[in-house]
This record gives sequence, structure tokens and C-alpha cells, in this order.
Amino acid sequence: MTFRVERKQEYYQALIEKNSQYEGQFYVGVKTTGVFCRPTCPARKPKFENCEFFETAKQALLASFRPCKRCHPLSHPNHVSEVVRILVKAIETNPEKRWKDVDFQQISIDASTARRQFKKRFGMTFVEYARARRMGIAMKQIRGGEPVIDAQFSVGYESSSGFRDAFSRIMGTAPSSLESIHTLKASWLDTRLGPMIAIADDEALYLLEFVDRRGLEREIERLRQQTKSAIIPGTAPPIQSIEMELTQYFDGKRIEFHTPIRYLGSPFQQKVWEHLRNIPSGATQSYSALATLVGQPTAYRAVARANGANQLAIIVPCHRIINANGDLGGYGGGLSRKEWLINHEKQTR
Repeated sequence: MTFRVERKQEYYQALIEKNSQYEGQFYVGVKTTGVFCRPTCPARKPKFENCEFFETAKQALLASFRPCKRCHPLSHPNHVSEVVRILVKAIETNPEKRWKDVDFQQISIDASTARRQFKKRFGMTFVEYARARRMGIAMKQIRGGEPVIDAQFSVGYESSSGFRDAFSRIMGTAPSSLESIHTLKASWLDTRLGPMIAIADDEALYLLEFVDRRGLEREIERLRQQTKSAIIPGTAPPIQSIEMELTQYFDGKRIEFHTPIRYLGSPFQQKVWEHLRNIPSGATQSYSALATLVGQPTAYRAVARANGANQLAIIVPCHRIINANGDLGGYGGGLSRKEWLINHEKQTR
């Protein structure tokens, strides 16, 4: 496929900035080296005139470019590093363990590397991840009727005050108040357009967002406060369901989502979100048209705010709302993703 000059310049700028919002949307072949890369490649950037852009890795291979050894464009865009894979397995093998520097040395992993890679992948350090996992186990034990002191010792805390402080910091309440805690599980999902975070309980999905969305931390904190929940690493049936449905969606094999969801918004916002879900895949609407559909034709600004408050990206398809003049308008996940999603749905339909 031949791109317009403007699109090539846009992609080149994304390459210079290592913009993760363009992940999965293009690959760049470097004529001087004969390799092709993904947009976020850390290698030194080529000159614009030495770049050739492709929609898929297959096109780059057919043009005789070989895959870059630094960004691995033939692997999943967000493949799990071996360090992360080993440590997650180690935690699941012995989730009650409290990690020390000597434990990292025994498996030949540098503690600072573990910290950095977990922070990049999960938004928390390895120690924070392991601690949250331990507290999840303690919560399950206490809810199952075990004494708090037994749960404390089982997750490696000799001090009652230390256990109580750590538990309260993660769960938002003391162990003695556990009956009032609602727990949400948070899981990282790899998609063609970059990593997403999914948050759910055993019944429904509460949040699905691109990890690099601006203000995501505040969004998650609002969710925690609204639901009065502890949010800990883990998975749940709705997360497993949406992961499968997203894979089918990006493969062009699905246009509707059936994973159960839970809205957290005003009655007006929920009405807007329901109308968004009724927009056919591959179609778009304007803010003013959506305002008319919800019965308040002059409230297009309120509709736009409700659109921006949507916490279930792709499922509640706010990317299908554009300006009345045909411009894309805004999108929390980035305009490049919005354009890709609209075009993908048109092709799928």
C-alpha cells in the first residue's frame, strides 16, 4: 500500500517520538540498513528519505527488509520479557513469599531490572506486585473464617502493626473491617494497538482502557473510590471473556461484545453510553446527532463530556463519534487509534 506524503510525515514523527499510540498501525523499513522496525523501536532514527512505510510486517518482509533485532517487529508488540515471565511464575509458585535481594541473586536476576520491567509492564514495581498478591491471599483467608493472626503469619509478617498497615494501604481498610471490602482484579491485556488494562470483579467488567491513556491513574483511583474497592493484580471471568473477544475483534471475526459490563455514571451518562453501543460497527455519528438520539438535541456538549467519561474503550464505542464536519474530534486513546478503529470496523463490516 502506498501512503500519502502527509501520512508518511505523520508516521515519521511518531517514529521520532517513539509514540506507543501508533503501535500496530505501521512498520518502517530503513533503506540504509535493510531492516524494518515498529514505531517504538529504541534504535537511532533514520532520515525521512531513508524510510519506507508498511501497513503490516508481511509487506515489509515481501519488500526484502529483515526484522530489527532490537524491537522484534515479528513478535507481539508487547511481548512479555523473560524476566517478567520468570518472576510471575515464581510468585504464583509461592505467592506468600517475601522477596529479598538474595532471592533475585539465586535466579540470576538483577533486582533493579525486575523493578524497572514490572513498572513498565504493570504500572507497579515487582515488590508492590508481590505485596499486593500476598494481601489478596490474606484477604481470602480472613474471609474464609481464618483468624487475622494466622493470615498475618502465612504471608510473612511477624509484626501485627506492620501487617495491618500494609493491608490497609493496599486494601483501603483494616483486616478487621474486611467484610465491607469489595475486591476488583486488574489485568494487563496485549492487543494489536498496544496494551490495555482491564478491571473487573467476578460478575462484570468495570474498566477497559489503553495503558498509555492520559489520566489513567486518576481514572483508576476514581473507580476505587466509587466502588469502595481494593484493586489488586489478578484475573476474573469477565477479564478472560473480554480478552478472548478483543482477540476476535482485532482479527476481524467479531463486531459485538457480550462480556458483562458495569456502568459507573449518572443516568444521563449511562443513557449516552447505551446509545453509543447501538451505533452499528463501521458507522459514525456526530455529537449533535447523538444528543438528538438521547432526547436532548441542545446538549451536545454534555454528550461530549459523557463520551469522554466512558471507561470501557471499544466495548462502548466512543471512537465512532466524530465532528459534524467529518473531522475525527477527540479520543482518549489517541486520534491515530481512533482512525484505525473506524477503518478496521468498516473493513470488517
